Amino acid sequence: MSSKVRIGISGWRYAPWRGDFYPRGLAQKDELAFASRAVGSIEINGSFYALQTPERYAGWAAQVPEGFVFSVKAPRFITHVRRLRDIHEPLANFLASGLFQLRHKLGPILWQFPPSFKFDPALFEQFLQQLPHHGRTARQLARQCSERLQRDDYLDIPADALLRHCVEIRHASFIDPAFVELLQRHNIALVVADTAGKWPWIEELCGDFVYLRLHGDQQLYSSGYGDQALERWGQRIELWRQGRQPADARRIPGAPGPERGPGGARDVYCYFDNDTKVRAPYDARQLMERLGLADTLTVQPGLVPQGDWK
Repeated sequence: MSSKVRIGISGWRYAPWRGDFYPRGLAQKDELAFASRAVGSIEINGSFYALQTPERYAGWAAQVPEGFVFSVKAPRFITHVRRLRDIHEPLANFLASGLFQLRHKLGPILWQFPPSFKFDPALFEQFLQQLPHHGRTARQLARQCSERLQRDDYLDIPADALLRHCVEIRHASFIDPAFVELLQRHNIALVVADTAGKWPWIEELCGDFVYLRLHGDQQLYSSGYGDQALERWGQRIELWRQGRQPADARRIPGAPGPERGPGGARDVYCYFDNDTKVRAPYDARQLMERLGLADTLTVQPGLVPQGDWK
């Protein structure tokens, strides 16, 4: 089975990018259209802070080219506020909020946990058991959302939709073989997160895809990735897409070996989140060029990113 690699950015609406990555004079309403012609995927971050609307998701989908994929960051209300307790209705609300209006442009759902959240095996397994992997089960759960979200289209969820989930952890207690086994059993990917040494960096293959978040290798959210670093990430991505591990993979001692999908192949999603000094889009583009992915983008007259991506 062939695997796909998507390289992109975390979010797209940043003031420092205007007049730099975004040309001077580009209207803010055109920034997503512009960015989606430069990279192959984008994380939607607004969904982390508040529930979005079906109209907003549909609008985003309409602005990007065919073949483009979004990942969606799940609500912090579930991970940071409720901390996985009493989350049945909030989870239903998220699924009913309109993300399925992205249709075939919906990629993985990212669940990010705060640095203070410790690994609780029973609580975490209960959470993973609630996550739907198919449109049919997502629709069943969405039916139980708050009345305020029950609009005409709130159950507009394709029954045959396939849902992928990944988790990003930031507490050392997750460096536990039991955590890896739990993710593998539920086919949930563990985010490979480069956070300039601030939080755990774990390279365990747990789901049937790989998800990377590159927040900066020297300074969190701001430092760019040099040629050597990009070459190293490119090599790792090539191995992971084959279902293989780098010889120096940062694994958890005692963790079970990686489960493999058909043929061992895995899709890979990689997002640069070093946005504060306008490095993310350039680093993403350079990595795409190293992997031979830059020529696969759709070009639209008037929205062609320019520059040497340096």
